[in-house]
Amino acid sequence: MYVIYLGVESIKKLLVFKAFFLPVAALALLIWAIYVVHGLGPILKEPSKFKTNAEFWNFFFPALTGMIGFWATLSLNIPDFTRYAKSQKAQIKGQIIGLPPSMTIFSFVGVVVTSATIILYGEAIWDPLVLAGKFTDKLTVTIAMIAVALATLATNIAANMVSPANDFANLSPKKISFRTGGFITGVIGILIFPWKLIADPSGYIFTWLVGYSSLLGPVGGILIADYYLIRKQQLNTIELYKEKGLYSYSNGFNKNAIIALLLGIIPNIPGFLINVKLIATDSVPLWIGHLYNYAWFVGFFVSGGIYFLMMKKEKVTLVTKEHLPLHEKENVILN
Repeated sequence: MYVIYLGVESIKKLLVFKAFFLPVAALALLIWAIYVVHGLGPILKEPSKFKTNAEFWNFFFPALTGMIGFWATLSLNIPDFTRYAKSQKAQIKGQIIGLPPSMTIFSFVGVVVTSATIILYGEAIWDPLVLAGKFTDKLTVTIAMIAVALATLATNIAANMVSPANDFANLSPKKISFRTGGFITGVIGILIFPWKLIADPSGYIFTWLVGYSSLLGPVGGILIADYYLIRKQQLNTIELYKEKGLYSYSNGFNKNAIIALLLGIIPNIPGFLINVKLIATDSVPLWIGHLYNYAWFVGFFVSGGIYFLMMKKEKVTLVTKEHLPLHEKENVILN
């Protein structure tokens, strides 16, 4: 709350500090894991926990959907950060350098450290707080807890605070500032009991992450279809802020987008209800229940496809610099 109170510039500074500190902490954890089990050999020799290929694939696709759902939040609200980039090229480079390499490395560290805990303690410890509690050296515990606290603070502010704070502020800009929106988000964040969500790894991944990926997939499909297929990557930023402009639709709502959103969510509902045990597995055809394992993909392609077909029937005005007055030409985003 204090970092939000200080504003966007303080968030930038926190994230820069995190960018240097956390890789060092992760490297130290990796070295520790390799050292305590005497190299990567014992870890790599661990046999697969899946008895058949079918077992692996049945786990892989829901897990993949869950991870895509996890990242779908940032992929949808990334403009909250890229709006501060110096140029389009700068934000592309930043994401290419910052996301794939770092997440690959951190995933590798997570796998190695968790595997090491199986050998060392006889159980898979994936929670860094629980792992830190296993350490006996006070200095090590202190450094580990500082790293966890910093990672939690910076990650939650970047991934979970900035976007909803902007959303609340946009609901009533005269009454709600970014700071106030951040405070509202923080209160709601406590009221949903997030510690209960991560208490069970299986429930967190297959119920929570896969569940909301069924909501975010349709949103992503509609955005991609609209920007790339309908608008041809052309937006007039002046019109975006006009109450009755190119993008105002009907009383501010695009009915085609809402219909496409709902139709993209519907196929995943039976599988979700089965997963949370509100209906029996045999109450719907097996293939319909299994669609939930691919919730993000199903929602993305169903909503995106329906939205594209519906909007093709509409008369969508494409924006080009040739069609604009001179003073508005600089306000068009053209790739």
